[in-house]
Amino acid sequence: MKFTVALLGFPKGILVDLPYLTNTKMKQPIIETERLIIREMRGSDAKGMFEMDSNPNVHRYLGNKPVKTLEESKKVIGYVQKQYEELGIGRWVMEEKATGKFLGWTGFKLNVEPVNGHTHFLDLGYRLLESEWGKGYASESAYACMDYICKHWDHDTIYGMAMTTNDASNKILHEKVGMHLVNTFDYDGDECYFYEIAKEDWLAKRK
Repeated sequence: MKFTVALLGFPKGILVDLPYLTNTKMKQPIIETERLIIREMRGSDAKGMFEMDSNPNVHRYLGNKPVKTLEESKKVIGYVQKQYEELGIGRWVMEEKATGKFLGWTGFKLNVEPVNGHTHFLDLGYRLLESEWGKGYASESAYACMDYICKHWDHDTIYGMAMTTNDASNKILHEKVGMHLVNTFDYDGDECYFYEIAKEDWLAKRK
């Protein structure tokens, strides 16, 4: 899978080599795949976020807590944008390359609070509108995001989490991305799998 990366604020068509990102307040990348544009989350994404996160089916494996109002979705976007500023990274939006349609989000969260005995770790995740399930967008975005992060960040290991009953997400993390199962743990009352993959293993896989 081929993709290109450009930084917001640079002229269109200019690609830049990024150093590994160890400082915050970095510009977020624009990642292009065969079918997707992966970019920073914006205030204009609120309607798409609300459509996605107000759907109980989308939140079946996310604690069953769908949002109720557009304002809640706007707050989520503000929270992610704050992560960009303070931590240098946060989830990115997936949009359809051909139409610009909002599809969901993908990418990484830098967890600074303890989760399953780990702190300050990068967690790969994705979420899609129900209408876009089963089209391969989660896998396509995960590959592009992993390629990007392993080349431009200095974390040696990338992690992923999913409820044990979420077959689709576990298949992507374990079979598609190639993450190794570390253990099963309790996350807010839900039984979840905790996965990891070493940067060197991902880079070797992509040769």
